[in-house]
Amino acid sequence: MATDSHSTHSALENAQNDNILIYVNGALVPRAEAVVSVYDSGFLLGDGMWEGMRLYNGSWAFMDDHLDRLYESCHAVSLDIGLTRAEMIEAIQRTAEANRMVTDVHCRLMVTRGVKVKPFQHPALSQSGPTVVIIMEHSKPVDSLQTRGIRLATVPQVRGLPMSQDAKYNSHSKLNCVIACLQAEQAGADEALMLDPYGFVNTTNACNFFIVRKGEVWTSTGDYCMNGVTRRRVIELCQANDIPVYERNYSLVDAYGADEAFLTGTFGAQTPVASIDGKALGTGHAPHEGAGPVTRKIQGLYKALIKARYGA
Repeated sequence: MATDSHSTHSALENAQNDNILIYVNGALVPRAEAVVSVYDSGFLLGDGMWEGMRLYNGSWAFMDDHLDRLYESCHAVSLDIGLTRAEMIEAIQRTAEANRMVTDVHCRLMVTRGVKVKPFQHPALSQSGPTVVIIMEHSKPVDSLQTRGIRLATVPQVRGLPMSQDAKYNSHSKLNCVIACLQAEQAGADEALMLDPYGFVNTTNACNFFIVRKGEVWTSTGDYCMNGVTRRRVIELCQANDIPVYERNYSLVDAYGADEAFLTGTFGAQTPVASIDGKALGTGHAPHEGAGPVTRKIQGLYKALIKARYGA
């Protein structure tokens, strides 16, 4: 049973999550007591960065990549995390150990500019240092993500130009993606397919997007999407295993005519797409049959990579 509506983050219920300990600025506190100030920059303005990571067999998958992205993003917006990388890793490990978590765990790591002295925008009003929160939950994707897939609807909300809000920032300011998700749900779909500022296919509101056409794997140029860690692994796996892969501009016509499509993200790895704007993909498999053959091959390669690196 899912804890939310059918989406790329639909997870099996787990009662252990009711009693998790959450890291808040160095303290491990019960879930019900894990709070931040209403004056916090993240709450007031969405002024902060976050990462999602996955725990496999006691190891955090691609942790260096995730921390690179976090620290680079914070540096770019002059947000001092206040912890060295080693200290951040120690905080993550301490939180996992306190919760006795080993595998099938999802981590949400959040850093904001901290508590403000007045509820206004200027960064100088954040004077007490950053807020660091680490939430870990026992979290496994529901089976229907593979058997049913995700229905996408193209929406008017777009991923913006870098000089408006660069999608390379994994920021707390996610209103554009929330609006896109609402537009998709109001159209009767599960999630949104978002275009770039020039009308080419880009990402969904929550994940990066790939299509498969005649054995070739296509994804966006990457100019207007987040630097997805799983996205990059999929491209590398295709390159290493003789699967033609292209980062390119392509239109909705190309997507509608695709044989397969899938989403990439830390939580679900590779999630099949069932339909776009009500149009089932391909002629050889119906939406309820889940992933197509190329998607399944990539899923197998990714699982083998995780097993080789992390024993999971």
